[in-house]
Amino acid sequence: MLTGMLKKVLLILLVVVVYQNWGKIERVFNPGQMVSEQTRAKARVVLYATDWCGYCKQTRRFLDLKGIPYQEFDIEKNAEARKAYLALGGGGIPMLDVNGTLIRGFEPDTILAALK
Repeated sequence: MLTGMLKKVLLILLVVVVYQNWGKIERVFNPGQMVSEQTRAKARVVLYATDWCGYCKQTRRFLDLKGIPYQEFDIEKNAEARKAYLALGGGGIPMLDVNGTLIRGFEPDTILAALK
C-alpha cells in the first residue's frame, strides 16, 4: 500500500516540476524558436511578477522558450522590487522593462519588437 501511494506522490511531483519548467524543456526540443544570439546579447529584460499570476507564468515560459535572458523580481516577496515596480507606474502584472520599454501584460509581439 505504501509503495502505491509513494508512486502516486512521485508522479504528482514530477508533473508539477515539468509544468513549472515547461518553457525550458520546450527550448531543448525546439531550439529553432529562439531569438538570435545578437538579440539575446543586447537584451536587458526585467520582469516584475508574482508566483500566482497566470500571465506571469506565460511570460516566463515565452522568455525561456525564446532563450531571452531576464531578471525577475517578485513584487510580493521583495520590498525593493515593489518600490521599483511602483516607481515605474505599477498598474498590473506582469510588467516588463525590455531595453527601456515598459510592457504591461503578456504581449509576446511587443516584447520581441522592444528587443530589436
